[in-house]
Amino acid sequence: MQYIGVIGAGVSTEENNKLAYEVGKNISENNCILVCGGMGGIMEEASRGAKEAGGVVIGVLPGHDCSEGNQFLTYALTTGMGEMRNFLVVRFSDVLISISGEYGTLSEMAIALKENKKVVSINPTYNIKGLIEVSSPAEAIKEAIE
Repeated sequence: MQYIGVIGAGVSTEENNKLAYEVGKNISENNCILVCGGMGGIMEEASRGAKEAGGVVIGVLPGHDCSEGNQFLTYALTTGMGEMRNFLVVRFSDVLISISGEYGTLSEMAIALKENKKVVSINPTYNIKGLIEVSSPAEAIKEAIE
C-alpha cells in the first residue's frame, strides 16, 4: 500500500480546493493512504475527498491538540513541532502531490526532492528542478502510483 502526501496552502482558492478534493478521492480509489498536514485549505479538501471515497487519511498536526485537525482525518498525529512537522509529512509519504502553496509547501517539496522522493505538482507556481508538472488530478495520481 502506498502513502501519498498531499501538500498545499492552508487557505486556498475554490479552484485549487476542487483539485485537492479530486486528488484525495483518486488516492482512495487507488487503494492508497493520504498523508497531509491535517489542517485546512488544500489539506482539508484532499482529506474530505479521500474520506468520502472510503479511504484512510493521516494528518500530521503542528500542535499538541488533535481537535485542531480537520474533521476528515482518520488519524490525527500531534507533533508539537509547528512547521517543523513538514519533515514528518515528507518522511511518512512515499510520494507527494503539491497543489498551490507558499513557503511551507516549498519546504516540503525541497525536503522530498532532497530525500529522492517523487514530487508531482498540479499547475505548479514554482520552477524547481526535479518537480514533475501535471495539469489534472488524474495525471497526478497516475504519475504518483507509477
